Amino acid sequence: MLWSFARPHKGGLALGLVLALLGSAMELATPMATKAVLDTLSGDVRLAWPITVLLALLAVGAFVGLWQAILLGTVAERIVLDARESVVRRYFRAALLPLSGRSTGELATRVTSDTVLLREAASSSVVGLINGAVLLVGTLVLMGTLDLVLLGVTTGAVVVIAVVFLLLMPGIATEQEKAQEALGRMGGALEGALRALRTVKAARAEERMADRVVVHARTAAAHGTSAVRREAVAWTVAFAGIQLAVIGILGFGAWRVSAGHLEVSSLIAFLLYMFTLMGPVTELSTHMTALQSGIAAAARIREVEAIPLETAPTAPAGHPTTPPGKTFPAPRADRPVLELRAVTARYAPGTEPAVRSLDLAVPARGHTAVVGPSGAGKTTLFSLLLRFLDAEHGELRLDGTPYTELSAAEVRARFAYVEQDTPLIPGTLRENLLLGHPDAAEDDLYRVLDEVRLGDHARALPEGLDTELSATSLSGGQRQRVALARALLRAPDVLLLDEATAQIDALTEAAVTEYVRAHADRAAVISIAHRLSTVISADRIVVMEDGRVRAVGTHQELLRADRLYRDLVEALHMSGVPGDPGARTPSPSAEVEYAGAAGEQRE
Repeated sequence: MLWSFARPHKGGLALGLVLALLGSAMELATPMATKAVLDTLSGDVRLAWPITVLLALLAVGAFVGLWQAILLGTVAERIVLDARESVVRRYFRAALLPLSGRSTGELATRVTSDTVLLREAASSSVVGLINGAVLLVGTLVLMGTLDLVLLGVTTGAVVVIAVVFLLLMPGIATEQEKAQEALGRMGGALEGALRALRTVKAARAEERMADRVVVHARTAAAHGTSAVRREAVAWTVAFAGIQLAVIGILGFGAWRVSAGHLEVSSLIAFLLYMFTLMGPVTELSTHMTALQSGIAAAARIREVEAIPLETAPTAPAGHPTTPPGKTFPAPRADRPVLELRAVTARYAPGTEPAVRSLDLAVPARGHTAVVGPSGAGKTTLFSLLLRFLDAEHGELRLDGTPYTELSAAEVRARFAYVEQDTPLIPGTLRENLLLGHPDAAEDDLYRVLDEVRLGDHARALPEGLDTELSATSLSGGQRQRVALARALLRAPDVLLLDEATAQIDALTEAAVTEYVRAHADRAAVISIAHRLSTVISADRIVVMEDGRVRAVGTHQELLRADRLYRDLVEALHMSGVPGDPGARTPSPSAEVEYAGAAGEQRE
């Protein structure tokens, strides 16, 4: 799994390994050069030569170490960048419904903290493990050339340390994986709570929400502490074992020197190798711990690949799909711009269909309002049109072309969509407006802002269109107008509005409605109607119930012919209801919302 991240950088890793091995060679040669220095005390060899060798080993080793550190650090950052870019792009290409079923905070930890753990594991840890193993074996071999008896004592200590690490490492990996999972849950809980911070404060639930988030932090800390304890035991055993071996070798080696079985210079060289041995043992244990953490992180990152991507088009042979960026011809007025034929769709296998046998045709021009009680399928209809959800049965057509022959991008190129919540995109006002039409001129930007009565406010901002927007930069109504301006800028074939005027004042709504009406004269506008003005001004109204189209007609036609529509209208206190002479007539901008998607009434 780690190799899948490291493979694109195998050249840099290979060079890093060569440099690491070269550095180890310098380290292994140093005790022998020291022995040569000591041998000059009892022989005719001049001291200058072994000192020169020691200095050369020092200089070359320092240069190689610096080169290796820079190289592996660079490779590590590139591995992290590739992983982050891959995950981020996967998120934005993923099918909306499977992705939205996961916590955004947890998804963010895959890109942030998990990739940090991957950093060392997929680069320097792999090189460090190989280099540490080679250095360990090389040290033991050179120790054997000096004295096999002392080597036996050293080997015993190394075996004990290895057994301890083999026993403790799996537990360390498990605890670290659990800690990362808890961090992901904490991020999700925190993100959701902060998003609803006004509601939390209004309900005086700050401490309770903090407790819900902190419980995940405590779980992560508990697992992290357990991993730390295991690591501490492993390190303690390792260092104690090495120190015990040094003491044993020092005593036993001194006895062998006094008995004439070993030279003093060989004993000193052996002790130097013994201290050198601590290097690879430490390196192996450190990188093994990082490797375990990295494997857990890599597994969590690879889980992202299980999120399905959006469905690709299935064009018939000899019928290539429309290339990205192509300009589509204007919809033909003699046929519907959108058709749904016996469409059935559900959000998950085994659940009840959200819409069933849905038949609907939307003309290429005019305003179509969609009404119905909660759960009627209005939001599902928009999800189908925008390819957020694919039909299980039936067929959708866009200007006569089946959806199955079009990619999601090709379908959405014909739409503009204004959500009811109208979230801001991180960035400037200009970037928010250009989201769906990146080549628009500045004059066009101010034109659409003026259309939604936001132009003066934009001109008064400190940096105009280049002002960075935050959650508090604009009111709810202003955010809605920015979303409307963004949609109008595209001049789409189909404009989808999920009650796009719900948060703006009556005067602004009247102006916006006028421009939406003008757009409906040349293209299709479909709105989920939550307000009186939307229903009254529509050219035709679609009444949905239980995932089906119940009735289609004008306001007056439906008042006469459909009981459910009359009930909905009565709930809105609209005029013209038969048998209700006392019904009052609100203005088109009256702040009344019927129990539609929100499931509540307010006046």
